[in-house]
Amino acid sequence: MQAAILQLNVSDDPVANLAVTREMFRAAVADGAQFVLTPEVTNCVSTSRKHQQEVLQFEEEDITLAALRDEAKAAGVWLLIGSLGLKTGDADRRFANRSFVIGPDGAVVAKYDKIHMFDVQISETETWRESEGYRPGDQAVLAQTDFAKIGMSVCYDVRFSQLYRALAIAGADILTVPAAFSPVTGAAHWHALLRARAIESGCFVIAPAQTGTHASETNKTRDTYGHSLVVDPWGEVILDAGTTSGVYKFDLDMKKGEAARRRVPSLANARDFSGP
Repeated sequence: MQAAILQLNVSDDPVANLAVTREMFRAAVADGAQFVLTPEVTNCVSTSRKHQQEVLQFEEEDITLAALRDEAKAAGVWLLIGSLGLKTGDADRRFANRSFVIGPDGAVVAKYDKIHMFDVQISETETWRESEGYRPGDQAVLAQTDFAKIGMSVCYDVRFSQLYRALAIAGADILTVPAAFSPVTGAAHWHALLRARAIESGCFVIAPAQTGTHASETNKTRDTYGHSLVVDPWGEVILDAGTTSGVYKFDLDMKKGEAARRRVPSLANARDFSGP
């Protein structure tokens, strides 16, 4: 099966971002992709909660979700919208960081709210408190497609191996990790974490990423690491997109997962144990 990652460099303008994403989606489909994946926060990268309140929408109204559903239906392909920042109506006005699997008929097959919030202090000058603006989800999600079962996650989730183990035990063939990763932590940990998740689960890991400096006319800009990655179930990196935005095509041979799990059946060999 042919698939494609869209490595994006979105701004804080959802309308402008949609035009670019739609053009790249059509290019991927024209090149034969039957499964297309976009990164975390496909609709808007912003460092300003005030600006997000002004431009983000509720799921039912979101222009990016509606347009990309239409594109998937018109092309008859599967689509992972890595995530969208969406209003929720919560009393504290926090957003959802929500990932979607869209079927070839344009229907929402599954959706997942990012569970683990990026609340970290990377250095004296770089601190993130994602939970101040986004409310965490609490439900792991396995999406059924006609070619594989997809275990859904988003970005910082990748550091919590128990989520991926649960998805793999439930039958996942592919683990998706759309991201907008920090350049500092990306350089240190991105490849190692994604390869580990593939090796321990015997699944493909597909991680479409944001890249570069994200433009804003009114607020502080943000940088992301790029390097959208595809790792096969044996832990081999079969695609590294580097730092240039664009369409990156790859082949998915779903037989590799079964072969890897047969060679090293770590999921079957796992044992329960008491804590220290």
